[in-house]
This record gives sequence, structure tokens and C-alpha cells, in this order.
Amino acid sequence: MAFGNLPVIDMKMTGMNIERLRRMNHMKVSDVQEVFGFSSPQAIYKWERGKTLPALDNLVVLASIFRCSIDDIIVLEKRQPRG
Repeated sequence: MAFGNLPVIDMKMTGMNIERLRRMNHMKVSDVQEVFGFSSPQAIYKWERGKTLPALDNLVVLASIFRCSIDDIIVLEKRQPRG
């Protein structure tokens, strides 16, 4: 079974999206940190820089606090079809 062009998450653009949505909702990194109960903001900074992606359960929480869907957070890479 061969699969063609499968979607791939653009980590950098997704991170920029997380930062944009956070700012649009007038939240500081420390506000998001508090929602998750993290002892430091490092995970959020890594998300925003595109170094790591939030786990699925954290994406659900982000979508809730940003009042959007998970699809509004994740950015898929634009790939050229193979021919």
C-alpha cells in the first residue's frame, strides 16, 4: 500500500501561530504557563519557537483558551505533488 503526499506539520509556522494567537488573546507567556501549571515557561517558548509541538491534550487546551479549533493552530507544510 503506497501513500502519496501525506501532510506534515510545519513546526516553525505552527509555533508562530501559537505566539500570534496568544498575543491576539492578550495573554502573556506566564498566563499560558499558569493555565498548564508548568513550573517554568520553557515548554511554551519551545512551542512558540517551533522547537517542539504541544502534545495533543495540550493542543486541546490551547484551542480552548484561544477560543479556536486545533486546525487554527496547526500549520501544514505546503508540499508539491510528486509527479
